[in-house]
Amino acid sequence: MIPSKAKWKFTYSNDDLPHFDHQLSISSLTERLLVQRGISTNEEAQRFLTPELTHLLNPMLLKDMDKAVARVKQAIVKGESILVFGDYDADGVSSTTLMVEALQELGAICDYYIPNRFTEGYGPNEDAFKAAHKQGYTVIITVDTGIAAVHEAEVAKQLGIDLIITDHHEEQEVLPNAFAIIHPKCSPEYSFKELAGVGVAFKFAQALLGYFPNQFLDLVVIGTIADLVPLVNENRVLAHFGLKAITSTKRPGLVALKNNCNIEGAVTEENIGFLIGPRINAVGRLQDANAAVDLLLTKDMVQADELAQFIDQLNQERQKIVTEISKEAEELVEADSTGMNEKVIIVAKEGWNEGVLGIVASKLVRIYDRPAIVLSINKEKKTAKGSARSIAAFDLFSNCMQIRKDFINFGGHAQAAGMTLAEENISVIRKKLNQLASEQLSADDFKQLLTIDHTVEIKDLDVSLIVELNKLAPFGMGNPKPLFHVRAVPTELRQIGNQKNHLKMSIEQAEAKLDSIGFGMGDMYSKISPNAEMDLIGELEINEWNGKRKVQLLLKDLAITEWQLFDYRGSKHWRKQLIPLLGEQSAAVTFQTIDGTGSLPPEINHVQIDENWEVDYELTMVEDLILLDLPNSLEQLAQVIKAINPSRIYACYLVHEGHYFNSIPNREDFKWFYAMLLKHKEFNISVDTPKLSKHKSWKPEKIRFITQVFFELEFVKIENGILKPHSQPSKKDLTEAPIYQQKLNQLEIETTLYYSNYKELKKWFTSEMNEVVSPKEEVTHGL
Repeated sequence: MIPSKAKWKFTYSNDDLPHFDHQLSISSLTERLLVQRGISTNEEAQRFLTPELTHLLNPMLLKDMDKAVARVKQAIVKGESILVFGDYDADGVSSTTLMVEALQELGAICDYYIPNRFTEGYGPNEDAFKAAHKQGYTVIITVDTGIAAVHEAEVAKQLGIDLIITDHHEEQEVLPNAFAIIHPKCSPEYSFKELAGVGVAFKFAQALLGYFPNQFLDLVVIGTIADLVPLVNENRVLAHFGLKAITSTKRPGLVALKNNCNIEGAVTEENIGFLIGPRINAVGRLQDANAAVDLLLTKDMVQADELAQFIDQLNQERQKIVTEISKEAEELVEADSTGMNEKVIIVAKEGWNEGVLGIVASKLVRIYDRPAIVLSINKEKKTAKGSARSIAAFDLFSNCMQIRKDFINFGGHAQAAGMTLAEENISVIRKKLNQLASEQLSADDFKQLLTIDHTVEIKDLDVSLIVELNKLAPFGMGNPKPLFHVRAVPTELRQIGNQKNHLKMSIEQAEAKLDSIGFGMGDMYSKISPNAEMDLIGELEINEWNGKRKVQLLLKDLAITEWQLFDYRGSKHWRKQLIPLLGEQSAAVTFQTIDGTGSLPPEINHVQIDENWEVDYELTMVEDLILLDLPNSLEQLAQVIKAINPSRIYACYLVHEGHYFNSIPNREDFKWFYAMLLKHKEFNISVDTPKLSKHKSWKPEKIRFITQVFFELEFVKIENGILKPHSQPSKKDLTEAPIYQQKLNQLEIETTLYYSNYKELKKWFTSEMNEVVSPKEEVTHGL
């Protein structure tokens, strides 16, 4: 048995049969996936599968849009200077670039400003606004920021600056008193509320220009995907056409960035999320983000190449810093003996780079399945500043808003946030958030959730089906890549990679085969027993190699719900192989008087089974049962198996002098020996045994066994080592002799437990297993 690492949630029902028009020409599986995404009509399905730019909403539906457009155009006519105030992440950088280019196209006198993460922090600030005023700016447009800038809006008003806020972050209790606020969540008539910051900026640019600006789609897709907004509705349309635009873009900065990332052909959402986005983000994480904006704005290919190489170097440095801080953060978590990080992890240390703490928090969430806040302490200011990431079941924004007074600054989303607080408040916030989490979350909430779209049969999978399923892309938040469940038996299993850290297998189901690969799952190799039926969860993809295209399952999790047998019979090296596999609930069992535990770790419980043995509660909790020698009877082992009902059995016994090959003499052997004894009247055991052994090619053990059987049955008597026949022998069957019964018993034990093949051995153990399912066998993932 191998439990799943994640919590599995099966979202489908065989009763949910869709009824789409045949004109869609899609498989029933694709139809089911559409239904699970809330799509139930032909029109909705058509819009989802074939997005159109006409599906986008009118930007004038956004509150204050008309007012903001009029003010910007007025500024252009009067020659006023306009400052675009952005943010330092990929969404903010792409938003800033887009807005600057739109204003330049309109002939505006404009520039951009992105605050330094380390010296100014997130969002608008008073000093920056005052500096802008001195430089003659009369209009400031924020992009991807500003909704929490209540004080800064008042500063702008006092300075005579008209502040136009475009943002998408969660609004707080009080809105800024700005000239205009363009924000989907603050716009009752705008039905879609989940635009990224760059999406809002795009809408503003469209309204300003008076036409649909296709030239900005390559920018829109970066912020939309990198900022992890739901890829549904308008975001799906923008991402769909944005991926096409960035694939064919002539923008020097993006061409250089793609070359730097070795992206060829069609750009995918994975390319944005794992290659392009992180590089743009790296700039603002380590210094001010101007280089990233300059890269996207430049029209010079030489400058673009130089900036792209510089940004790649920053990204490599960022990766190194993340590795170092992550290690230190994990050490702090592991060293915590107070239990205060039980539900929500909060770690803090002086000197940590503030720019990468969100990535570190994400790593902690993946490792510990807990919400995590990672803070850098400033001893001079006596403050702590950092980032937070959460699990699906814990709304970080709403819970932190309940204790908002304990933060100096706070903002973000349900799953991600940034904050500044007094150093002395770290323990206060830790205590309060852990209390809130304790009240809201169950044990299952702390397991990663895998939402499974469907169970598939291997025989139904082919390349054309996967091509069709990819019509559901681009995948992301709100439209995750489908996860499928397959139940099958592995026919080939191996570790691959330089570090043997990946798991490669072929699985078979009713003679149909499917390749599967689990990256980072190489440690599972030794935990999977032969012929075990497995439940696999993964994504279906097309693997192309040497011109051949095959369906492949990209493994995300696995489970084995049946008990497992690991066969180390006859091996002298089983300790080296076995010990790394054992968990805390392990027991080594011996039946003979000799202690066979050898060099097993002391934490493994050793149990000697004899006629006085009784099962105790602790033994019933054992998951791993190690059998170190053979029992005195099959019934004795069966009693142990039924009492413990283990999840895994390790057969580690070795037979040195087996009875299997020293088979029991047949009746003709016994008859010949008795006739010989009657003829010669006596048999000198020590003298005549070697002679007879040579004459009949019998082993001495066989001769001794025959004499012992005759003696126990009172067919013969033994005096001074001389064997003589009884004058009146008893009438008994050979099988009545105790030694004969013992030999039969031992032969049965060895035949069943040692000389059987794997399937035969497992069948015997299975037949003896307790039929009552114990609590430790409960399946937690819904199967």
